[in-house]
Amino acid sequence: MSKHTEAKPWSERILKNYVVQTVAKKLFIVWVVVTLSFLIVRGLPGNPVDIMVINLMDSQGLSEDEARTRAASLLRLDLDAPLHEQYIDFLGNLVKGDLGDSYVMARGKPVTEIVFQRLPWTLFSVGTSLVISFAIGMFLGMLAAYRRNSLLDQVLTNLSAMIGAVPNTLWAIILVLLLGVVWKIVPLNLMRGSLSPGIKPGFTLEFFIDLFKHWFVPGMVYVLTTLGGWMLSMRSSTVSVLGDDYVTVARARGLPDLRIITAYVGRNASLPLVTALAISVGFLLGGSTVIEYIFVYQGVGLLMSQAIAKRDYPVMQGILLVTTITTIISTGIADLLYGWLDPRIRITSGDQEQ
Repeated sequence: MSKHTEAKPWSERILKNYVVQTVAKKLFIVWVVVTLSFLIVRGLPGNPVDIMVINLMDSQGLSEDEARTRAASLLRLDLDAPLHEQYIDFLGNLVKGDLGDSYVMARGKPVTEIVFQRLPWTLFSVGTSLVISFAIGMFLGMLAAYRRNSLLDQVLTNLSAMIGAVPNTLWAIILVLLLGVVWKIVPLNLMRGSLSPGIKPGFTLEFFIDLFKHWFVPGMVYVLTTLGGWMLSMRSSTVSVLGDDYVTVARARGLPDLRIITAYVGRNASLPLVTALAISVGFLLGGSTVIEYIFVYQGVGLLMSQAIAKRDYPVMQGILLVTTITTIISTGIADLLYGWLDPRIRITSGDQEQ
């Protein structure tokens, strides 16, 4: 009896621990996404065998029965197995860190290798663009808030709303037409692919110059798509912070505006945007499919569109899983940054642990 009463508070402390609860929530989210992705990709019309049958019939003139027999032998799939058995096998392999092999795109090649070959390109293009749009949006949002109700505020606010209202696909078409066709600032060959032919990845000046040349236009699309949202959010947050008492006290003490902006207003106004920045990483990774398809940029977005077209289930599931884990990691980093930006969170956490 006494042992039970002693163990109960210990177990309760573990269950109520912030880190344990956070890890449990993240693992639950991963499981939900893994399950949904497994069901969704198999709910799509057609399957790898059907896609290959059509290709074999068109390219080699085989009958449907001959093409289906050859496709089944080449892919070695057992899509007629009960769904729950496929699901259990999938989870079992996933626990062991095995995402499976590609069915169609690179038959027999591990999905992990395929995805991680493309992931750096998307992380570079999305990450660089996100940092640029976030920094510019924060600056313009604070500027509009400090000059609220002025002509500058109205121009910036309306412009950001207009920019954010344009879909990324339309921005891509506009930039290609203006920069490549009308003004001829960017050669059209630099709007296709992630590197020029003959350029090999490496720590060379030639590689980095070519890398940024190919990133410029799709990167501009990412920046324009997200800039308006960051600016409006920062403006709203800054206006709210400017009305707080500690800002009024700081001004009464005669502190210069630059000191008030950096030490008081900027840090506190940026708090709500930190989590949004981390979450947007995952959304941009998922939303890169259309942009990379338009510019044939060799990232996970283009890989996803190719996998969907060929119904390559393992590749699709692998990309969804990597995107989810990336989002979870980025939100975890956001929690740490939140605590660094707002010392009150660290103090509260310390009190709870004590």
